Amino acid sequence: MQNNLPTRKIIHVDMDAFYASVAQMDNPELKGKAIAVGGAGARGVISAASYEARMFGVRSAMSGRLAIKLCPELIFVKTNFERYKEISKQIRNIFLDYTDLVEPLSLDEAYLDVTVNKIGMPSATLLAQTIRTRIYNEVGLTASAGISINKFIAKIASDYNKPNGQKTVNPEDVLQFLEELDIKKFYGVGKVTAEKMYQRGIFTGKDLKLKSLDYLNEHFGKSGYFYYQVVRGIHNSEVKPNRIRKSLAAERTFSENLSSEIFMLEKLEQIAEEVSKRLNKNKVAGKTITLKIKYSDFTLQTRSKTIPYFVSEKAIILETAKDLLYQDTLSNSVRLLGISLSNLNTDSKNTKTEEKKVINVQLKFEF
Repeated sequence: MQNNLPTRKIIHVDMDAFYASVAQMDNPELKGKAIAVGGAGARGVISAASYEARMFGVRSAMSGRLAIKLCPELIFVKTNFERYKEISKQIRNIFLDYTDLVEPLSLDEAYLDVTVNKIGMPSATLLAQTIRTRIYNEVGLTASAGISINKFIAKIASDYNKPNGQKTVNPEDVLQFLEELDIKKFYGVGKVTAEKMYQRGIFTGKDLKLKSLDYLNEHFGKSGYFYYQVVRGIHNSEVKPNRIRKSLAAERTFSENLSSEIFMLEKLEQIAEEVSKRLNKNKVAGKTITLKIKYSDFTLQTRSKTIPYFVSEKAIILETAKDLLYQDTLSNSVRLLGISLSNLNTDSKNTKTEEKKVINVQLKFEF
């Protein structure tokens, strides 16, 4: 490792098939069975699948229709976000017993900076094991964890020994770990980017590392610098306990495709009302309103407009969304509409900029 890098002890905790596991825990008759959360009905989309269902190829974001073809015995259960939030809070309270530096990514995963922790445990590996054991004993669910020197590597590592496992990438092993890693496993490299890299002979971290910064910038734009840094183990993003919300949205998938704009306006009003409620509940407002349109052939289109002032009122959101809907002709019938507000008044660029300092922790590390 390069000695001038900020070195931290980061744990990424990821609950195993969270929504599905909660359903199985609350209803013992579902344990050991292939279940999917959401997704019921001809137009349903699956939010989560149990590991028993995953053995048949069932995955989140898959249509319920396809899932039932893959697994005829699949059991569908309804989402229960209030229950998920309740359990997520219990898990977060366990995290806080060990460190205040907890950055939730969602209800079922979070980063923990345990470089200096509340119980003085020198080993991040043992601490991750302790946390996972407590979650199982006190909540009744299993979790997996990744442990390393930064958030990027910890997140990759947490996926290695799922479910109910963990992996530590020690400081001295980071560079080799990244060089041997399949490029599609790099966090932030999606299917499209992976295919683009494959076409350019980039299959592993080692291949990526051989490319110059100029080459990566030329072919991958703004992401080029990010790829150049992380493959060298450089990722200085700190664990931020109070993550700033960047956007807020609501959307609806329709039971039948809509081809009439009159029916779409009715749905947009409902969506705008939901967005407004969420904005007011979170005491935020935004300047950029984006209309999301998913067509019957699953192609996706977004249309955005930025206004000169912050808004959270339903009427303004709805009128702007209407303008965006009429901005251009629709290319097909519509299966989903969504509205999001970004450029919020919580964004750092909209508030007083504070100087950030990178602290290089010089400690003898025991992972």
